[in-house]
Amino acid sequence: MNQLLQMGANTSLSSSKGTVTVSYDKSNLIDISLTAFLLTDSEKVQGDSGVIFYNQPTTISGVAALMPTEEVGHTKVHKIHFDMSKAPQGIAKIAITLTEDNSTGFANVKNLKAQISSEGTVIDFVPSSFKNENGIVALEVYVRNGQTKAKSIWRGFDSGLDGLCKHFGVEVEDEQNKPSEPNTIQQQPSKAPAAAVPENKNMLPSISLEKVKGKISLDKGQKSVIIEKTPEITATVSWKTGTDYDIYALVYTKNGKQIDVAMFGAQGTPPLRSYGNGAVEHMGDVGRDNRSMKTEIIKLRLNNDILAVVPVVYSAQSNGTGSFYRYKVSMSIDNHKGTSVTISSKNANNNDSIYTCVPGILHNTQDGIVITPLELYSAPNSEFRPKLRMGASNTVEVLMDSGPINDYK
Repeated sequence: MNQLLQMGANTSLSSSKGTVTVSYDKSNLIDISLTAFLLTDSEKVQGDSGVIFYNQPTTISGVAALMPTEEVGHTKVHKIHFDMSKAPQGIAKIAITLTEDNSTGFANVKNLKAQISSEGTVIDFVPSSFKNENGIVALEVYVRNGQTKAKSIWRGFDSGLDGLCKHFGVEVEDEQNKPSEPNTIQQQPSKAPAAAVPENKNMLPSISLEKVKGKISLDKGQKSVIIEKTPEITATVSWKTGTDYDIYALVYTKNGKQIDVAMFGAQGTPPLRSYGNGAVEHMGDVGRDNRSMKTEIIKLRLNNDILAVVPVVYSAQSNGTGSFYRYKVSMSIDNHKGTSVTISSKNANNNDSIYTCVPGILHNTQDGIVITPLELYSAPNSEFRPKLRMGASNTVEVLMDSGPINDYK
C-alpha cells in the first residue's frame, strides 16, 4: 500500500534518489508544465542553472533530470528524476512546481496527482483544492541531517511562472518591458530573448540567451543560443560514409502553416525543393560515393513570414542501416559571418531501426536566430515525419512521428 502524505507533512525517503511523477486528466482547456527549482537553505536559486525545464532538462551535476511529457490513455504524465547525493555545493532542496499555461487555473485540472517512487517505496501527495491559481509549488525534496526527505506543499500562486520565479529569486523582466502581443520568442529591449521549446513550452523570461560568435557546440539539454541573422544562413548535415541519409526541412509560418522542403515526398505531401522564393532551399541530394564524410545543405534566406525552421535527418529502411550514432551525424548552422553552431547526435544508440532525427530548431526573431538543441528521435521502425504546431505559450513544438508517412520506405 502506498504511503499518503497530506499537505504540510513530510517523510524520509529510503534512498537519495527517486522519481517524481505528476499526472492529470488531459483536456483542451488546460496546458500544464513542470518546472523544478534547485534551492539553497535560503530558498533561492543560485542562478539560471538552478531552473530545470524542457529547454534545460538536466544539470551538469546530475541532481535532477526532467523527462519528456508522456500521454497514457486519457492521462498526461510528467516525470523528473532526482539524486540528492549529486546536489552541488550549497543546494539543499528541489522544489517541484506546476504552471497552468492557458491561464484557466488549476480548478479545471481533474485528477491531479503527485507521487514519489524511491527504491520500491511509493509516496502519494494529496493535493489541495484550487481555484484560479495558475502556479503551484507541489512538493519539495530536500536533505536534512544527511537524510533525504520529501514534503507535501501544494501552495498556489496567481501569477503563474513569473510568480514562482520571483518567489525563488529568479529575476523576471518588468511587465512594461513585455510585448503587447505574444511572440514566438519573448523579447527584451536590452538583452537577447528568452526561448521556449517543445512539449513543456515553459517561457522563462528570466533566462536570457547568450549571443554567441565563433564556433559553438551544443548538446541536448543545454540552453539555447542566439546568433546574428545574416542574409544567408546554411544548415549543413554531415555523416560518415556507409549509408545514405536524406535531409529535409520543416518550415512553420506566421499563419500556422507547415511547409515541408524535401527532395522526396510523403503521403499527401509532394516534393518541394524551395519555398518562399528561396527563403528555404534544399541544395540537392547526395548519394553514395567514396568520400569519407557526406553532407547535405539547406540554405536559409529567412523572411518575416517564417517563425521557425526544423532540419530533419532521415534514413529510409531501404538503406539497410541507419544508426545516427555509428555514422556520427551532426548539424551545423553557419551565418557566414564567423559564427557556426554544431549539434551532434551524441545521445543516439546503435539501433538501426531509428530512421529520423531532429537535431534542433531555429526560431527566426528580430534579434537574431535562436538555436535550440533538441536531438529528438523517431520511434523504432517509424517512417512518419515530424509535425510542427504552435504551443500554448506561442512557441513552435516538434511532435515526432505525427506527420505523413514518407514515400521512401
